[in-house]
Amino acid sequence: MRKVFVFLKFLFVVLFHGVGACFSGQAGQPNVLFISVDDLNDWVGCLEGHSQALTPNLDRLAASGVLFTNAHCPAPACNPSRTAIMTGIAPNRSGLYDNRQKMRELLPGAELLPRYFSRHGYWSAGSGKILHYFIDAQSWDDYFPAKESENPFPRTFYPKQRPVNLPRGGPWQYVETDWASLDVSDEEYGGDWLVSKWISEQLLKNHEKPFFLACGIYRPHEPWFVPKNYFEKFPLDEIQLPAGYRENDLEDLPSAGKRRGPNRYFAHIRKEGQWKQAIQGYLASIAFSDAMVGRVLAALNNGPNRDNTIVVLWSDHGWHLGEKEHWQKFTAWRVCTRVPLMIRVPRGVPGLVEGTQAGTRCDAPVNLLSLFSTLTELAGLPMNPASSGPSLVPLLNDATASWPHVSLTYLNEPGSYGLSGKNHRLIHYANGDEELYDIKVDPFEWNNLAQSAEHKELMETLRSQAPVVFAPKGGSEKRQR
Repeated sequence: MRKVFVFLKFLFVVLFHGVGACFSGQAGQPNVLFISVDDLNDWVGCLEGHSQALTPNLDRLAASGVLFTNAHCPAPACNPSRTAIMTGIAPNRSGLYDNRQKMRELLPGAELLPRYFSRHGYWSAGSGKILHYFIDAQSWDDYFPAKESENPFPRTFYPKQRPVNLPRGGPWQYVETDWASLDVSDEEYGGDWLVSKWISEQLLKNHEKPFFLACGIYRPHEPWFVPKNYFEKFPLDEIQLPAGYRENDLEDLPSAGKRRGPNRYFAHIRKEGQWKQAIQGYLASIAFSDAMVGRVLAALNNGPNRDNTIVVLWSDHGWHLGEKEHWQKFTAWRVCTRVPLMIRVPRGVPGLVEGTQAGTRCDAPVNLLSLFSTLTELAGLPMNPASSGPSLVPLLNDATASWPHVSLTYLNEPGSYGLSGKNHRLIHYANGDEELYDIKVDPFEWNNLAQSAEHKELMETLRSQAPVVFAPKGGSEKRQR
């Protein structure tokens, strides 16, 4: 029945929108450009997370399709988030909760998104970091660097003497937590420039098959080393602290929340007088990543695949720069779970014949776990039974459509999660501690309402939408980073 429905929608396009709506791909199937930007929080112009963020290319992409303003990650760490996105399997089902676990140990037979598309007639290729520091060669038809290497990073210019600006505080400090302005050009720097070059070359070609093309932009992941012209956009004496930072912001938190808050990174950075320098480095790295995304989008716009390619841009999780006295990730607060998500769909796509409407903003609580089911539906492919995220196609069609779902972000221990609704967020820790925030009036989550008697009924409603089954945490573990 589904196949008949998809065919009728496609026939409608041919009859009422002309032959120009047809694609060169097999059976009218669209291409997919799947862009990941690592460790990017809401410091994007269109999301207004920081007033100094410079992201003209991301802003133009958002304005050309649907911007999800209430999108959240499956987990606040690279490995569990990316695994969930690429398999469609949530952490509470897979048992993969943090960076120390290995995907193929826990999910040896899982079919990743590129292989699923390849098995259904697509050419699947990628470049850069899509999974957590490995490529999974079996899942791709082509990759740069070579998929057999299982190293997703091309050559990148790093200073010979490190650290550059942030002294090591001890063995606990991640070696890449540092920032520096580099006296090199984008091309000399390499890294994401080489990724964007390879992806752009693919976009400028005609392909015999429709393609699934994944572009992994690594910055603003640490270290915040980028060419100096990006630092120059943000004079140090003009740097503004995060809007969400407030002193003594932990007083109303339960014990589990207080333990998640302060960490040695933020205290060390302040002690070394490097807070504004770090913010400068993060903003510069965001501007660099935006420029790389711009190169890719320009190639798409100037090539033969412009009018038949779905574009998706997402980040695996957000990032703290002092909010809740925290640095890095690994928390269930909104600054860490909320991520950019932009989707642009051309006309004539089997699952959305009218395409997306430019300039649409959607505030429904959605999750990146939904990308697998969304893309397969848009492309007219069979539903993957392993994928558990609800398709976003109803919201792409109508941003105000009924959406009965909440968005769930799983912490690194079974039983701990953040639950995002349209107006409120519930954080639940495995020991039973909870936090509640009204994000309409308190977007920075400064006022914990969990103990308020007037919110008791709301708490019960949100708890009723929470997960009840948590797979045990499995597999071998190494030090998390």
